[in-house]
Amino acid sequence: MQYQHISVPSSGAQITIDSKGQWHIPDNPVIAYIEGDGVGQDISPVMRDIVDAAVSHAYQGDKQIHWMEVFNGEKAAALYDGDWFPQETLHAVRQYKIAIKGPLTTPLGGGFRSLNVALRHEMDLFVNMRPIRSYPHLPSPLKEPEKTQITVIRDSSEDVYSGIEWQAGSIDNERMLDFLCQEMGVTRLRFDNQCGIGIKNSSKEAAERLMRYALNFALKEHSESLTVVHKGNVLKFTDGAFKRWAFALAEQEFNAEAHENGRWLVIKRDNQDDLIIKEVIADNMLQQALLTPEQFDVVVTTNQNGDYLADMLTAQVGGVGIMPAANLNNEVAFFEPTHGTFNRIAGEDSANPTSSILSAVMMLRFMGWHEAANKIEKALEQTLTANEMTFDLANLVADATMLSCSDFATSIIARISNSNNEPY
Repeated sequence: MQYQHISVPSSGAQITIDSKGQWHIPDNPVIAYIEGDGVGQDISPVMRDIVDAAVSHAYQGDKQIHWMEVFNGEKAAALYDGDWFPQETLHAVRQYKIAIKGPLTTPLGGGFRSLNVALRHEMDLFVNMRPIRSYPHLPSPLKEPEKTQITVIRDSSEDVYSGIEWQAGSIDNERMLDFLCQEMGVTRLRFDNQCGIGIKNSSKEAAERLMRYALNFALKEHSESLTVVHKGNVLKFTDGAFKRWAFALAEQEFNAEAHENGRWLVIKRDNQDDLIIKEVIADNMLQQALLTPEQFDVVVTTNQNGDYLADMLTAQVGGVGIMPAANLNNEVAFFEPTHGTFNRIAGEDSANPTSSILSAVMMLRFMGWHEAANKIEKALEQTLTANEMTFDLANLVADATMLSCSDFATSIIARISNSNNEPY
């Protein structure tokens, strides 16, 4: 395809997926990236510099990423005559399979919907994955933040983030209220005047494909447990159905058996402990993940529950500025930082690039380039241990040395060349 504004690298090969769903990563893959809005201009370039340094030192020239810029958000609007969401970007990402992006604009209270959410929906990136763990010397309200090592896998296709809602006072809203009350016999609306309406949807197909992805991930990573989080005690036909469909999928496709406690399931594994499949009510999960996070490994849940849970867990180990994320399906992998655009400091070279850096680590691990991923993680940990941090963390840590965004990256790159390929 001939692109209007995207320049395809003259060197580099496409990532492919075979008929069995196996990903094949060449030694010279073309990886798409979106710089992002706001502080994207600060964090995205240094992320790429760090990845290039790690790949170079890990593989001594045998592997190399060929970066291809694609456009979304404010930069796209400037190039595509006001189009924030150009279709050629979606086509390029689908063609080249793996992409990483900076933060994108999310308006509040009106205007277009979140570009992040729109990307997930348009490309059907139904898996949102956030591995959450502690790093040394970061501020935490917990005495033992190192006990928090949880991967949250949440649905991105349904639930309240589907955006099915009607504004209070609108004609469509009044029609929906009339339908609910007159046709469906709804009597529980205490205040039906100036009442916004939203629909929470949960389907068997979405629950099953998310659980299938989560179970395959947990088995591949040799996880101890997978916990289904839901609010099925109240929302019996949405969250409750999500839990039932997830458990049934585990039994039908993964030969899960009943646990001795009568509530959980077990998947038997040769030469290692069983994978325990648990279930926890969402509000209890928020409590247990704070008090005893070590009992959880992989968590699979609906969209809104996962949104709350992931942010709470992130706060336990250093905040949203350091946590990575991925949005995935079986054909596309999109990696991104978890924070917003922070326009007030954009262009000042002060933003914290850690979330973007660790999203790149997720990407490298997804590609099977573990040696490069290990080098980045080790160098990042050494930099934090040396109390070298950007302003958002340095202001909270005693005796910290405050670095700019670019100097923080330079410090990590300097340590990459001295690291070995062992995971820390």
